[in-house]
Amino acid sequence: MKRVCLLLTLMLSGVIGVFAQNNAVPENEKAAYLKVITERADKITAVLNINDAGKQEKVRNIIRDQYNNLNDIYTVRDANVKAIKQQHEGNKAVIEAATKEEAIKTDAKLAKLHKSYLSKLSSKLSAEQVEQVKNGMTYGVLPITYKAYQEQILTLNDEQKKQILIWLTEAREHAIDAESSDKKHAWFGKYKGRINNYLSAAGYDLKKEGQEWEKRRKAAAKGN
Repeated sequence: MKRVCLLLTLMLSGVIGVFAQNNAVPENEKAAYLKVITERADKITAVLNINDAGKQEKVRNIIRDQYNNLNDIYTVRDANVKAIKQQHEGNKAVIEAATKEEAIKTDAKLAKLHKSYLSKLSSKLSAEQVEQVKNGMTYGVLPITYKAYQEQILTLNDEQKKQILIWLTEAREHAIDAESSDKKHAWFGKYKGRINNYLSAAGYDLKKEGQEWEKRRKAAAKGN
């Protein structure tokens, strides 16, 4: 019953996260999960303007398989962490050390998969299309946030804009591999904190800039 509820949540939210907590997933649930991530990959691929149907399907499958591979990595991690806690119950120091080691192993797997995934995409798509895929997998947070910073602070110089984009791009690279919507957004939140500190150090009053931006937005809305 819990797995069914989780699957429904994934379908409604469009978020692809950890689907199973062990490897013994019934075939019907595997098929249902595959349907969810295939539909998600279809939506991302649809905006790439690929005229060749065969090529579009191949790209769709690369994206779908990436979701599936990410899920496999996190499923193994969760199973291992669960086993660690059960095996060393009550021994906090051992659990923390073993869990940290498991996290290091997981990060290594993710880094390898990330490189392979981008290589596969680049073999089929242009650099601009790869960017679209990355944005599709991260809910378009990068372009939305980058645009918002420029609208909020009208006096940003070219160097500051470049630095903001660099950090948002770095955040997106991490977010692509994150296991849930919340954790994808958390990566951007972390880097937005870095950006805000950078802008504050440059002399910007972000609270005031935000208030002025809100005034401009309200004025623009009235004008329409």
